[in-house]
Amino acid sequence: MSIEARRDVFQAISDPTRRQIIDLISRKSMNLNAIADNFQISRPAVSQHIKILTECGMVVVRQEGRERFCEAKLDGLSEVSNWVDQYKQFWNEKLDSLGSYLSRIQANNPLNDESNTNQSNNY
Repeated sequence: MSIEARRDVFQAISDPTRRQIIDLISRKSMNLNAIADNFQISRPAVSQHIKILTECGMVVVRQEGRERFCEAKLDGLSEVSNWVDQYKQFWNEKLDSLGSYLSRIQANNPLNDESNTNQSNNY
């Protein structure tokens, strides 16, 4: 199995540290040491996260002299957005349907007006 087959944007965002790295470098390009300074994990651990993000296509690492700078490539997040949108639409439809059902039940309940009047008089 190739690296491309097992690495995708969902793996990139599945780890909180990787999400924080993406957030950091989405604002500006940073070198590896500057990124590592933001975490309480070892520099090799940060490098491993950067490697995974690179394999997922979320980060590009470019060499400038002796420094390696990381830049975010956020195009892949559209795949996540599309995936979330389909579930957002699904749940909105389900909740709208539930709201309609509850409104029909309330409208068809002959005790509804009487019980509301009695409840408000008790307070």
